[in-house]
Amino acid sequence: MASTEPPAIRPIGVDDCEGVWPLSIEAGWNQNLADWRFMLGAGRGYGCTGPDGQWQASSLILPLGRRLAWISMVLVTRERRRGGVGTTLLRHCIREVQSAGAVAGLDATEQGRPIYLPLGFRDLYPIARWHFDSVTEPPPMPAGVSMRPVTAGDLSRLALYDRPHTGMERPALLAHLALRQPARAWLAEDGAGKLVGFVLGREGRTATSLGPVVVDSEPIALALIAQASKAAPGPFIIDVPAVHGAVRQWLQAQGAVSPRGYMRMTLGEAKGLDDPAHLVALAGPELG
Repeated sequence: MASTEPPAIRPIGVDDCEGVWPLSIEAGWNQNLADWRFMLGAGRGYGCTGPDGQWQASSLILPLGRRLAWISMVLVTRERRRGGVGTTLLRHCIREVQSAGAVAGLDATEQGRPIYLPLGFRDLYPIARWHFDSVTEPPPMPAGVSMRPVTAGDLSRLALYDRPHTGMERPALLAHLALRQPARAWLAEDGAGKLVGFVLGREGRTATSLGPVVVDSEPIALALIAQASKAAPGPFIIDVPAVHGAVRQWLQAQGAVSPRGYMRMTLGEAKGLDDPAHLVALAGPELG
């Protein structure tokens, strides 16, 4: 029988990475220790432990600017489920975000969405998670556009380009991904040297995640995704807003399948976040 006692919420620090990582493994999620280390270093984690001191539940707030914070990693081990622990942690995160005057955002699974709607979250747009092993038909870059690897000197340019195209302020996240997996980090420029897109990626526990992909147009995105996939063999996952039909068709031509999806949701209005026209792939539902 699940306990009726309110759970004692504890902060989760970077030093707790190895202790909380089993929660995402049990759930079958793709995060590795490097992901947990970054998220807990850049954000704030909260969770609950059992009598033995082992972590039994987690939640995380990742700031994406002064007016937006991402809630993710709401995980509860099997033995602690159905006792309200996850909802308690979620409400704790919401209160903290709202007390800072920010909007809470998250990517909800089909199972999670019915929980978030009564709390006041609203739908922005659906997202499909695609799985594929390799690119068999790499598309060309559009005429007049070239691509090259991202360097450390490009990081400020990526952040400046990203903010108006996604509604997020995430320079630390973009720099982390670009430096963590430089072989997956590519940018596209037009003939005048203007930045017109970029792709980043990261290794995961079970697959390489490609994203974020932020671009001026879908053809640029396809060429960047194909290039990023060349660094090492798959399997790959990529989370694509459903509005990008050309990307969906190209992925299907590569043999990609989409067994699950998400709904991007917010509690409040976040300027620019509801328009995925230039956001072709997410950094991941845990990162925004």
